[in-house]
Amino acid sequence: MTTDVSAEVRAWFAGRLPQDWTTDGEPDLTVDREEITVVLALAAPVLADDATEAEQAQALAGRVQGWREDTRERRIGIALEAEHRFDRKVSWGVRAGEDTHLFTHLAVPVMTRLRQPQRQVLDTLVEAGVARSRAHALAWCVRLVGDNTDAWLGELREAMEKVREVRKQGPDRA
Repeated sequence: MTTDVSAEVRAWFAGRLPQDWTTDGEPDLTVDREEITVVLALAAPVLADDATEAEQAQALAGRVQGWREDTRERRIGIALEAEHRFDRKVSWGVRAGEDTHLFTHLAVPVMTRLRQPQRQVLDTLVEAGVARSRAHALAWCVRLVGDNTDAWLGELREAMEKVREVRKQGPDRA
């Protein structure tokens, strides 16, 4: 996604979102061709020092569900405005501490051609019960690669941005 579009989306959401929806200012925004994902920071619930992990998990689940229900109508209105303005669906999520909870978000079909060795990898994941289907197995593989190559993908995105900047500085194409 071009930096210009991402910057416009970020600026619009910074001005449009209620300030009391987040504890740390700006939301985390992810923008691609189909979707804008908005993740806001929530304060983690405060419990007694001797609270168990199960109690902490339940308190967090209650905080997330409460926020989701309390903001539903306003989020829908903001999403409709953004979808009209940017021609992308809007998805929402919250982050509390180390936990991120995404609400309804898109699962976009992607066409790909795989040769037999790649299909065998997917089929092995399905047969082993790691994935429900080839599509699920492919999503699992992409997630695994993304988790293990964040630094490299970040460098690649930075390099792509530098190429865009250089292109803007070059002579106009006829």
